[in-house]
Amino acid sequence: MFPKKPSNRQKTKNLTRFVLLLGLWLPITLWAQKAPPKQPNILLITADDMNFNSVGVYGAPIGGLTPNIDRLASQGLRFENAHVTIAVCAPSRATLATGMYPHHSGVEGFYKTKKEVTSIIEILKEAGYITGVFGKENHSSPEPHTPWDVVKTRVEHLGYGRDPSKYYSEVSDFIQRSKQSDKPFYLMANAIDPHRPFSGSDQEKKAWPGIEIHPPSRTFLPSEIEVPAFLPDIPKVRQEIAEYYSSVRRADDVVGAILKALEESGEADNTLVMFLSDHGMALPFAKTNCYLNSTKTPWMVRWPGVISPNMVDREHFISGIDFMPTLLDILNIDGPTEMDGKSFKKLLLGKKQSGREYVFTQFHETSARKRYPMRAVQNGKYLYIFSPWADGKKVFKNESQHGRSFKAMQEAAKTDPYINARVDLFVHRVTEEFYDLEKDPNALNNLIDRPEYKKEVHRFSKKLEKWMKKYNDPALAAFEHRDSPEYLAAYMLKDKEIADKNRLMNNKLIH
Repeated sequence: MFPKKPSNRQKTKNLTRFVLLLGLWLPITLWAQKAPPKQPNILLITADDMNFNSVGVYGAPIGGLTPNIDRLASQGLRFENAHVTIAVCAPSRATLATGMYPHHSGVEGFYKTKKEVTSIIEILKEAGYITGVFGKENHSSPEPHTPWDVVKTRVEHLGYGRDPSKYYSEVSDFIQRSKQSDKPFYLMANAIDPHRPFSGSDQEKKAWPGIEIHPPSRTFLPSEIEVPAFLPDIPKVRQEIAEYYSSVRRADDVVGAILKALEESGEADNTLVMFLSDHGMALPFAKTNCYLNSTKTPWMVRWPGVISPNMVDREHFISGIDFMPTLLDILNIDGPTEMDGKSFKKLLLGKKQSGREYVFTQFHETSARKRYPMRAVQNGKYLYIFSPWADGKKVFKNESQHGRSFKAMQEAAKTDPYINARVDLFVHRVTEEFYDLEKDPNALNNLIDRPEYKKEVHRFSKKLEKWMKKYNDPALAAFEHRDSPEYLAAYMLKDKEIADKNRLMNNKLIH
C-alpha cells in the first residue's frame, strides 16, 4: 500500500510549523555567528599615599588592618615586586593613563600635558566602553579635556573621598548605567585615604571644621602600632603613624564597599579588578622620593575564570607604565606606539616574561612646584639613586614635613646624633646613593663609597645610563657629569627653566 497523501490542511500545518521553527532557529544561528564575545569590565581601585607594607598580605605589622584588600588578593594574583613609576600623585596617575614616563608624557608635575598623547580613557571610550572616575579626577586626567563619561568628586559625592557608603551607592549607580547602556565599563575608583589629613588628626579637624568626617571601622592607638624602621620611634612619630594606620583602615573600608557594589550588581564574574596605591606614605623618606618605600606598591589582579585564587608572583618586576599596555593587550586593542611600558599579560596567565629583572623610577617636582630631579634603578637586591639637585646647600621640602613626624624629628635632632644625621640626609641628600635592599630595605646605610660594593655600584649606574639613553632622558648629560658640581649646578638652572616653560605652555595647574 502507498502512504496516504497529506491533505491540504495538513500541508498548511506543516508549512506553518516549518516557518515558525525557521523563525526561531535563524536569528539564534545568526546571533551565535556574528555576536562578538562580551569584553570584560575593568575596575581599577587605587589608594592614595598607601605604603606597600601597610597591607596585611604585604607584611603589615598590625593584624586585621586591611581585611577587604587581603580578601581581594586571595581571589587572584598579587605581585611582590610592583612599583609605580614616580612617587607623587598627578604624575603617577598620568603614567597609568598614558603608559609613558613623565618626561615623555609631559606630566612631570601637577599640571595637564599639551603634548599629543592618547590616554587609555580615549581608547576605551572609542572601543565602546563607558568610562568613569570617582575621586582624584584632576590627578587622573592627563589631558586638559580627558573624556570621562562619569565624574564623581570627593566633595559632592564621596564624603571627601572617605565615606564607604557613598562609594557603594555611586558605584552601584554607575554599574547599573553601564548595564542599561549595554556597554562594558572602565571605572577608576580612587579612595582618598590614607592621604593627609590623617584620621583623627589635628590636620583633619582643621581641614573641615564643623563637618563630620566618616570614621574608620577601626581606630588604632599609638600603643598598638609599629613605627617603620626608616623613621625614629619617638612619641609624636608614633602618634602620627597610628593616625595613618587608622586612615589605611578607612581606605580598606572604601575598597570593601566598592567590591560589595560590584558583587551585588551581578557583574563580578565579568569584571577584571586591579588594586594598587599611587605611591608610598606621606612621611619622610617615602613619598616624593625614589626609595623602596616611595615607589613599591601593593598590586593585585582578580580576573575570574583566568587567574586562579591565591597566586603570587615573586619573580617579575612590573611598573606603572605597564598598566595601560597590559590592559589593552587583555582587550586585544591596539595601543599608541609612543607607550614606554610593556604588557605583563603573560604574567597574569601564569607564564614567565624576560626583561623584568629591574625597575626604573624617577622624580621631578613636588605639588609646590619645587624641583628635585631624581632617577633610580633597582632589582630585588640593590637600589641605586641619582639626585643631581643634591649639592649640600639646596634644601628638600615636601608634603611629608607638614605633619607631626618631621617637626618631632627636628626637635629630637637637637639632642640625638642619629636622628640629627637622618634629618640632615633627608633635607640635603647626596648625589648618589646605593643600598643593599636584602639587608637594608629601609635605606638606612648608604654604601656608595664602600669599596666592597664598587663593582655593583658601577653595574647599576651603567644600567641607569643605558635606560636614560634608550628613553632620551633629559637628565642624561647631568648623569654623565655627576662628578662635576659646576655642571650639575648648570643643569639645575636649565632644568628649572624648562620646567617653568612647560608650566606656562600647559597653563592648567592642578592641586
